[in-house]
Amino acid sequence: MRLQLMHYPHNPISTIMNRRNFIHLSALGAATEIIAPTAVLASTPCMAGGVYYTKEAPGRWSKKVGGHLPSIQIASSASGTDIKVITSHEMKRYEHYIVKHIILNDRFEFMTEKMFDPIRDPAPISIFSLGNYRGRIHVLSVCNKHDTWMNLADI
Repeated sequence: MRLQLMHYPHNPISTIMNRRNFIHLSALGAATEIIAPTAVLASTPCMAGGVYYTKEAPGRWSKKVGGHLPSIQIASSASGTDIKVITSHEMKRYEHYIVKHIILNDRFEFMTEKMFDPIRDPAPISIFSLGNYRGRIHVLSVCNKHDTWMNLADI
C-alpha cells in the first residue's frame, strides 16, 4: 500500500515538499537556460533541409533552389558596408511570392529585414546598410509556399 501525501494548506510536511520541488525545478530551469542556447547553436547545421533550406540542403524543395536561394552582393559605401539581396523569384500577387528578406548576424541574432508587398513590389530585391559590421551574415528569403531559404556571406 502506497501512502500519498495530500496538500493541505496547514500541513507543514506538504509545504516542505512543495518547497523542495520548487528548488529542484528552479535549479533545473537555470541549468537548461545555460546549456540550451549552446546546444541549439551547435546543432544549427543539422536543421538545414528541414527547418530552413540551403543550396547544399534543399530538402523536399530540391527543384526550387534557383528561384528561392537569395543571392548576396556586397559593396562599400560612405556609411560602411551595403548589401543587396536578390531572390530570383516571381511575385505572383498573393498566390506565390517572397514574403521578406531577413539578415542575421554571425550568432543568428536579428539585424534587419524587408517585407515585400506582392501587389506593389515587382521583384524581391533589398538593399541594407550594415554600417561597420564585420563577420558572417545569414540571409533568409521567405517564400509563402516554399518556406525559408538561407545563404551566407562574410563581410
